[in-house]
Amino acid sequence: MKRDGIVRIRRPALAAAVTLIGSGAFAADLAERMAPAEAPVDIAAQSPWQIRVRGLGVITNDSGYVDAIPGSGLTYSNTVVPELDISYFFTDNIAAELILGTTYANVNAADSIAGLGKVGKTWLLPPTLTLQYHFTDFGAFKPYVGAGVNYTLFYNQSGSGDFTDLDVKNKVGAALQVGFDYMIDQHWGVNFDVKKLFLEPEWKVNYQGTPLTGKAKLDPWLVGAGITYRF
Repeated sequence: MKRDGIVRIRRPALAAAVTLIGSGAFAADLAERMAPAEAPVDIAAQSPWQIRVRGLGVITNDSGYVDAIPGSGLTYSNTVVPELDISYFFTDNIAAELILGTTYANVNAADSIAGLGKVGKTWLLPPTLTLQYHFTDFGAFKPYVGAGVNYTLFYNQSGSGDFTDLDVKNKVGAALQVGFDYMIDQHWGVNFDVKKLFLEPEWKVNYQGTPLTGKAKLDPWLVGAGITYRF
């Protein structure tokens, strides 16, 4: 309605306009509130690959024998070596791990043949593949267990003194594992890991020209600590 050159809006019309504007704002606000929240981005989970570098203590079981000599025994040296492992996560909980490292063992006569001294030395490469279950309910602390298979290759073998032609046979064995990562941030962490390898290869050697055979019951513990990096 226009009166004295001034446009006047009737109160019912003004109220309707305000109501419409308010309804539109409320609907827009409601739609924004009900929109699904954006999922948080877990950067560490963007890649399934993980590596670790460890210092590894190889602690052998001092057991074994020579077939033809009753009461004979064997002992082996323990070592500390560097080790690399590569893990692939199929899910947050399931992963496969391959460890790579090499070490040596001095083989010594023991028990009834202890007086014969050192039998020889062999290097071994024990690649071990395990399937792991990772527990994910403890925040930065991430324990795991695993089981798998080991195939140990023996190389650069040599006898000592009256022993010659030392030959320890390559062997397949089982492996068990337990350990944990403690993640400092999304990529870096520290690791502690223990594996038990069941490794009892056949072996042979010549002693003053006489061939001897037997079994070396190494069954080592692999105790490692190091750094974890998750890509």
